[in-house]
Order: sequence, then structure tokens, then C-alpha cells
Amino acid sequence: MEKKLKVLMLNGSPRTNGNISLAFHEMEQIFEENGVEYENIQLGRMDIRGCIACESCRKTNKCVFNDIVNDLAVKFEEADGLVIGSPVYYGSANGTLMAALQRLFYSTHFDKSNKVGASVVSARRSGCTATFDELNKFFTLSNMPMATSRYWNNIYGWEPGEGVKDDEGKQVMRVLARNMVFLMKSISLGKEQLGLPETEEYVWTNFFRD
Repeated sequence: MEKKLKVLMLNGSPRTNGNISLAFHEMEQIFEENGVEYENIQLGRMDIRGCIACESCRKTNKCVFNDIVNDLAVKFEEADGLVIGSPVYYGSANGTLMAALQRLFYSTHFDKSNKVGASVVSARRSGCTATFDELNKFFTLSNMPMATSRYWNNIYGWEPGEGVKDDEGKQVMRVLARNMVFLMKSISLGKEQLGLPETEEYVWTNFFRD
């Protein structure tokens, strides 16, 4: 029996029916058409504090703050793909989302290699590409391949739901979801037939050394 693919979707918007929700909905339709399971979790209004650099997670493999982040860790480990979405705040991602992502990625020590990542950004006008780059860094630091689309993964709108007028942005989300499905399926097939790439022990080099 073919394994069912799973995608975890993290919405950093505080608006329940905002433009990130609209963008995610375009992707969800494609996931459903392709038999991909997905879970959409809205983080934007949750009370999530930032990392305090206590290093407790190095010993326990979980964050010292036992909140939604530790719940997300279990879901993330089981997922084949991760979608993270945020509106633009001063050229950056939503602070609550960033606090969650920084703790999630740092406190989890399972292998994230070959989990497919995709980021989605919304704005009234500017700041999308800066936020897009910011979110993508979580994937590139974790050996996660990124799904792309026919344009940057942006959708435009100010008021909740205004992104429905952005036909190009909605198409970008559908193309992104199809590419994500293809990449996850290809990786799954590759694991079975070719195995995983050779790994090396991590080499840590600090800028200042004795």
C-alpha cells in the first residue's frame, strides 16, 4: 500500500480569514486532488514566547516551554512537507510565527533532510521578497529541499480576503502545491529505489578559535 503523504501548514497570520488563509486554501485544494493529507494550524494569535537560549533542548530533545511548539515538533517529524505562511510586518514575518519557528527548528533534533519546505507571504504592497527570504532560511539551514512556483510565493491584499482579487497570486499557490506534491512523491520514490544521499558528520567551525 502506497504511503500517504502528509503536509503540516503553519499560518502565522492573526487573521482567521486573512490572505494567508486564502493562499493556503488554494494549496489545500491541490493537496486534496492528489490525496495528500494536510493539517493547517493558525499560530498568529497564540501566546508563544521566544527562545531564551537555555540549551535545555540539547538534553531533553524538546523545548523547555511545554506549549504548542512541542506539539508541532511531533507533527513536523511525521510530515513529508512543511508550509509556513506569514503576512509582512515592517518587511519581516509575524513575530509570533518567528518565535515558534526558531524554537521548533532549534529544539528538534530529528533529521529534517528531504522534508519539502515552502513559504508563502502576503502584503498590501511591499516587503514580500524580504519576508520570503527570511522564512526560506529555516529550510536551507536544515537540508530541506524547497518547492518553488512560477513566481515568488506572494499574494497581495490588505483587508482580509482581498487577495481573492489577485488571480496571479492564487495561481502561484496552486502551481506551488503541485510542485510540492511532485517533489514529495519523487523523494519518496527515490528513497525506495535509490536510497538517501551519503551523509557526513557535521563540521562545526566558529569564527573565533583558540
